[in-house]
Amino acid sequence: MAQAAPESADPWHQVPKILRKIRPPRFPDKWWDVTQFGAAGDGTTDCTAAFKAAIAACHEAGGGHVMVPSGRFLTGAIHLLSHVDLHVTEGGVIAFSTDPNAYLPVVLTRWEGVECYNYSPFIYAYGQRDIAVTGKGTLDGQARKGPWESWYANGGPQGADQRALRKMGDDDVPVEQRVFGAGHYLRPAMVQFVKCQNILVSDVTILEPAMWTVNPVLSTNVTVSGITVVSTLYNTDGCDPEASSYVHIRGCRFNTNDDCVAVKSGRDADGRRVGVPSENIVVQDCSFSGRWGGITVGSEMSGGVRNVFAERCVINSPDFPGNYPVKYPVYIKASKKRGSFVEGVYVRTFTGQDVDREIVFVNLAYASNEGGTLPVSVRDIRLEKCRIDGADAVLNLVGLESDHLVGVHLEKCLFTGVTGPDKIAFTDDLTMRHVFVNGVER
Repeated sequence: MAQAAPESADPWHQVPKILRKIRPPRFPDKWWDVTQFGAAGDGTTDCTAAFKAAIAACHEAGGGHVMVPSGRFLTGAIHLLSHVDLHVTEGGVIAFSTDPNAYLPVVLTRWEGVECYNYSPFIYAYGQRDIAVTGKGTLDGQARKGPWESWYANGGPQGADQRALRKMGDDDVPVEQRVFGAGHYLRPAMVQFVKCQNILVSDVTILEPAMWTVNPVLSTNVTVSGITVVSTLYNTDGCDPEASSYVHIRGCRFNTNDDCVAVKSGRDADGRRVGVPSENIVVQDCSFSGRWGGITVGSEMSGGVRNVFAERCVINSPDFPGNYPVKYPVYIKASKKRGSFVEGVYVRTFTGQDVDREIVFVNLAYASNEGGTLPVSVRDIRLEKCRIDGADAVLNLVGLESDHLVGVHLEKCLFTGVTGPDKIAFTDDLTMRHVFVNGVER
């Protein structure tokens, strides 16, 4: 009897199935102009109440678009509700207040992968569905004009709160007792949606966030399309899908002072307590000019990560050079303190130049000074059809004696201008097929 042919071993055959399950939300063709609710685009009038009223009116009427016209609209926290698209027109700017009190009262959030109550993210939603931030306008976090940098720079006060929160997570302190906000110094994210479904962030330019830029948390069916991120403060990642599934990031430009796209799933004991992985993430046609990783996993990956696909991205494009060259086009960070797993990071058709360090850095000993005894599993990392000119080395693979890195496969890649040798430790099943480095086949 003839047997059915096995499903292809090529993991990329999963991508069309994943993308079919990702559908941006659609909204009724109804519009609410924030100026009709008292907003003034003069850059000085506090428009917080106007945004709140316009969003409530749109939501209560069954949904549609809250429009921000041309002008500069100063506001504190904006909280989206279901079926609302916050649409910033070309020439429109939402300028976020530099006063931390504008982001009170505290909300339930995740800060560096640990749940707590903290200052509201600048744009925030919790438990909503069919929400969006769209348009050719600008979200200006004004972080350089606020106190945010002083909170962490030169031994600033953020460090004490950061350590306190991490200890609360490790000690399983009830989340309702982890209250920060006023009198504390944990910087809020720019755009964070928690436990939401059907999310769209498209076309906007996002300037100077105080911390992570676009951070869907415990959410599903997420599209991030055509945005430009420019950030210069420390720890200002571009897009951080966190414990989220079915995420499509496409056609975006990231000029960041940290990782460009960083897939996360919670930190240490608290991440394992929540226990929700990030999975089925597709990244396409992006420009990466961030200071650290291009496509990154971790370091907060304690809920696990699987099925991350990235293709046709450009590293350090001359058309979008950024403030810093990318150190690692592919960067995976894990440790025995984090525990958990990374299974399946698939990268193909990356191009670019002038990589600051190695093309692929997989580090199972990230932040090894934090200790930890948990098993950590990282396996099935693939790079195909990539062409990159300029790097210290192709590979820096740091497995552990107790937890080997398993399954790193490169195929049909061309690397030139590579100045140093690969570094390989405790790595099993490393293969190269038709990989040329400085003209020599490996």
